[in-house]
Amino acid sequence: MVFKATFKSEPNDVILASSIKTVNKDEEEDHLVKDNPHFHVPTIEGMDYYSKPPTHDLYTMPSLRLFHTHLPYRVLPDSIKNSDNCKIIYITRNPKDTLISMWHFFNYNSKHLEDLFPLKEVVEYFCNGVHPYGPFFEHILEYWEEIKKRPQKILFLKYEDLKIDPKKEVEKIALFLGKPFGNEEDLEIVLKKCSLERLKNLEVNKSGSIVSYIHNSAFFRKGVVGN
Repeated sequence: MVFKATFKSEPNDVILASSIKTVNKDEEEDHLVKDNPHFHVPTIEGMDYYSKPPTHDLYTMPSLRLFHTHLPYRVLPDSIKNSDNCKIIYITRNPKDTLISMWHFFNYNSKHLEDLFPLKEVVEYFCNGVHPYGPFFEHILEYWEEIKKRPQKILFLKYEDLKIDPKKEVEKIALFLGKPFGNEEDLEIVLKKCSLERLKNLEVNKSGSIVSYIHNSAFFRKGVVGN
């Protein structure tokens, strides 16, 4: 609650929002060769754990700042919601694929436990709205309702569209941010560097972990529609 009240967004901040296990975080710079993407796109609610080095003072971060969050819209800091210039990109995914991806992720990182999460139980919890960041469908609807009011502030993307035509969707993101690509070559470079296959096969993502119990490799599985 203190963070929600005190976080100060900057005019050119970009927030990548999604329900958990909806999409991986990628970026265009080649820091990705050395680190998992989560280190360079800090998660607002896990700042001390997922940034490198740990980011205790957000205001020392260079502008343009790019953050990620799984938080529902209503829980976002007011300075993010009230700013017309701080942009939000919301990505959603087919609920079945989201559920299966989440189930694999939790079990992959729970190998040290005696009992893994049975799929049947996870399905029941998911359908009943028991979810780390609140009911899945409410999460989507909160952002969707706000998008209808302020389309200039929030861009709504579907994971399936990103898979079908990544070029079109990345161009859409660039235009939304007011940063259109100057030429086709730059766009192709971004698409290549952020492809799941490339990230999955980077040595840094085959070993190591973000924190002791969350392995880098857990973030890269199939990445397909119809998980």
